[in-house]
Amino acid sequence: MERRTFLRASAMGGAGAVLGGALWHSAAYAAPAQPGTGPYGALGAADANGIRLPAGFTSRVIARSGQQVPGTSYTWHNAPDGGACYADGSGWIYVSNSEINPSGGAGAVRFSATGAVTGAYRILSGTRQNCAGGSTPWNTWLSCEEVDRGYVYETDPWGTKAAVRRDAMGRFKHEAAAADPVRKAVYLTEDVSDGCFYRFRPTTWGDLSSGTLEVLVAGSGTSGPVSWAAVPDPSGATATRNQVSGAKRFNGGEGCHYANNTCWFTTKGDNRVWQYNASAQTIELAYDDSLVTGGSAPLTGVDNVTGSASGDLFVAEDGGNMEICVITPDDIVAPFLQVSGQSGSEITGPAFSPDGTRLYFSSQRGTSGSSSGGITYEVKGPFRT
Repeated sequence: MERRTFLRASAMGGAGAVLGGALWHSAAYAAPAQPGTGPYGALGAADANGIRLPAGFTSRVIARSGQQVPGTSYTWHNAPDGGACYADGSGWIYVSNSEINPSGGAGAVRFSATGAVTGAYRILSGTRQNCAGGSTPWNTWLSCEEVDRGYVYETDPWGTKAAVRRDAMGRFKHEAAAADPVRKAVYLTEDVSDGCFYRFRPTTWGDLSSGTLEVLVAGSGTSGPVSWAAVPDPSGATATRNQVSGAKRFNGGEGCHYANNTCWFTTKGDNRVWQYNASAQTIELAYDDSLVTGGSAPLTGVDNVTGSASGDLFVAEDGGNMEICVITPDDIVAPFLQVSGQSGSEITGPAFSPDGTRLYFSSQRGTSGSSSGGITYEVKGPFRT
């Protein structure tokens, strides 16, 4: 994989980081990431599914809330949210949360090597408002409850093992999770206006039943060194974000994605994408719409985030123009796709198939604007590798 060195945008400077196969170099700092023509070119007219895509890409509907997934007996859940893909022999599985309260949980769709749907089923039930989450290196799905004193549930994408509640990972308004196999930690975001950024270090890597929950401690700026402090009471009898003096506050933590020593996470309240350099233990901004110059910010309502093998970040919008935008390693921010006619919805659950040729995501409320109107899509095409 080619390694490209370039300047990273930052409001105040900070240490370098790595995204996918690209090196983010911090010897100097240029202007913040700016709008431009992305690597895939302009978006075309909306297709039959109402999706505007670059040339060479196609979309299809995989599932609709309240309806059986085609070719299966499983009724797709309401308000599809965070998602991830897992290799399954020569095929794969796409897992999707359900952000309703009560009875949230998660479901899954299985695909053959050709992309044909071969099954769909429930993998988690009886939980509340399962928003985002994250995958683990040992092929489980961490489904996060976005409620006060919510839990993380570790689930089996194949649906054969019972889900397990992971109390040691803390009780707070969980949003997303991202595993760091180098430091043997799981990063966690908190969706409140004065939330924190956490990491959980299990006693034994691969076993989340016990360990230490820590909160990021830093100054009030947008870049610089950070440290971690143990949360005294992960049970949240006193809110976890209020237990450690100096814990850094983030305005509405959302999506979270780890790649090559960097954890990328979004905050919706101030429309920012952050990068935590786990090697250097520093934090800085990767995107801030208030610092965009020369026109309107291309990315608003930042939410779920994932990455591709090329080092591109794909950031879904909660509202905004209902786009998934790409942030490239050469500091360009541009729409990759747009969902038309669904302004009362939000885009959720972006995840790539294991071979990187297909992107899955949902419109949580579809054309109806209701949680019962969710639509889950697949986009196929020449993604950069």
